[in-house]
Amino acid sequence: MISHPKPDPVGPGQESVWNYPRPAICEPTKRRVQIIHEGAKLVDSSSAWRTLETSHPPTYYIPQADIAMDHLCANPRRTICEWKGQARYYDIVVDRDRISAGAWSYASPTPNFANIRGYVAFYPDLLDQCLIDGEQITPQPGQFYGGWISQYEAGPFKGIPGSQFW
Repeated sequence: MISHPKPDPVGPGQESVWNYPRPAICEPTKRRVQIIHEGAKLVDSSSAWRTLETSHPPTYYIPQADIAMDHLCANPRRTICEWKGQARYYDIVVDRDRISAGAWSYASPTPNFANIRGYVAFYPDLLDQCLIDGEQITPQPGQFYGGWISQYEAGPFKGIPGSQFW
C-alpha cells in the first residue's frame, strides 16, 4: 500500500497541492510570471496557464508572445506525458551560457490541454530568477519536474526523498 504524507497546514491565500486533481488539469492564471537569466529577461507574462496535479506545485506555460524566443532553439529531445502528450524541448541560450533542454512545449497536446498548445514551460532550477508576482520561487525538488513553489502553495511536494510512489 502506498503511503501518502499528511498535507502541510494551509495558510491564508494558499492552496494545498493535495487538493489538486488527478488526472492533471490546466487553467489560466493572472499571476505575473517572469524569468531572468544571466541578466536577460526571458519571460514577462500575465497570460500564462498553469498545470495542476495532486502533490505537485504548478508548472507555468507561457505564450510565445511573452517570451524572448530568440533565446530558445530547438533540441531533439522528446518525451511523453500521460496527460499532455508528446513534449518537444528547447535549449536556452544567453550569451555563452547554453542550457540543454531547459524548456519544453506541446505542439499537439491532448484535447484536455489544447489551451497550452505551443506555450512554453521552463525548468526553474536551471535559471537565475523565476518569479511569481515578484517573488523568487523555489523549484520543485527532484530535478525531474518543472513545478514552481511560491507562497501560494502548501505541500509537501512530490520530488522530495521518499515521494517516488505518491
